Amino acid sequence: MKPQILLAEDDYAMRYALQETLTRCGYGVETASKGKEAVVKFKRGRFHLVISDIKMPEGDGIYVLKEIKKKDPYIPVVLITAYGTIDNAVKAMKLGAFDYVIKPFSIDTIEEIVRKGINSFQKSDSHKTYQSQYIITQNEKMLQLLEIAKEISRTDVTVLIEGESGTGKELMARFIHAKSLRAQGPFVAINCAAIPETLLESELFGHERGAFTGAVNTKKGRFIQAHGGTLLLDEISEMSLPLQAKLLRVLQERQVDPIGGKGPIDIDVRFIATTNKSLRKEVEEGRFREDLYFRLNVFPITLPPLRERKDDIPLLVKHFLKKYEVISKKRQTIPVTSISTEAVKILMDHEWKGNIRELENTIERAILICNGDTIRPEHLR
Repeated sequence: MKPQILLAEDDYAMRYALQETLTRCGYGVETASKGKEAVVKFKRGRFHLVISDIKMPEGDGIYVLKEIKKKDPYIPVVLITAYGTIDNAVKAMKLGAFDYVIKPFSIDTIEEIVRKGINSFQKSDSHKTYQSQYIITQNEKMLQLLEIAKEISRTDVTVLIEGESGTGKELMARFIHAKSLRAQGPFVAINCAAIPETLLESELFGHERGAFTGAVNTKKGRFIQAHGGTLLLDEISEMSLPLQAKLLRVLQERQVDPIGGKGPIDIDVRFIATTNKSLRKEVEEGRFREDLYFRLNVFPITLPPLRERKDDIPLLVKHFLKKYEVISKKRQTIPVTSISTEAVKILMDHEWKGNIRELENTIERAILICNGDTIRPEHLR
């Protein structure tokens, strides 16, 4: 069966031209001239990709995108418009659009996007598992977030990742970097909560030799170290207000002034910030600058806690058993390679306030006290 495309476009000439082009490429094409009509046809049919104009009567392209994603979060949706703006592009990508094309566009452009979209859809299904050195999941919400993260990774948009401690915020940041055009560049991370305030500025901006007492050598700051790549500002909410003001200037100017330096240095860096607090609440309570918040919150991603993705627990347990297999081999002749059904039930019923980090610690501890090849309930106490 040839791939099926739903085309929503209110302009007859454009709709006809696109339908003819896609049909010649070997696709089946169903058309609609209104947003609500497109949604009805999508719910009744089976499609591999949707193309929708942004500006349409009875439901615009954003409406179409939202409704389609409710029914099938994995279907690629391509939005086209003659009214392209960065705001619309960011909004579309946040909602899960596969791509965003501004009129006028060439036939080759739309053919290439459609081909990539359909290939992407055919490689996935609603029960897929994603497993890499960065993220391990089969949870539907997490899979949706990964699809969105892959799309925005192709841009240099600033990303703010929020989530409880232990949910994998840094892993998501590394995932975005690995999927980006900057993947061959450096990934530099700095934990704003782990470095004393008096040293954090020097770590970020760097300093020249003799700039202050103890500066015996010139030091490149993290901003410059990340040139050509990605800088992760981990736990950004812990940064002091004076330093927040200096960070804001870096984000605006894309220049840094090393302490004791002779002048500003241009940088080419993609910024990702993470926090286990609500930055919006931090702004309201006066602990975080509102202007910096808006600079960072261009594309927000909120990671769900483990208690909201418990279907990932068996998958994660399997991963941690493999990860710590060396430990069990050193302790005994029989390595710990499995976990009992009763033990899994205990893990599934737990609240996991420490999230994935707590689960990993639990499995590592269970392996250390296990005297056989299988983790049982008594090893979890």
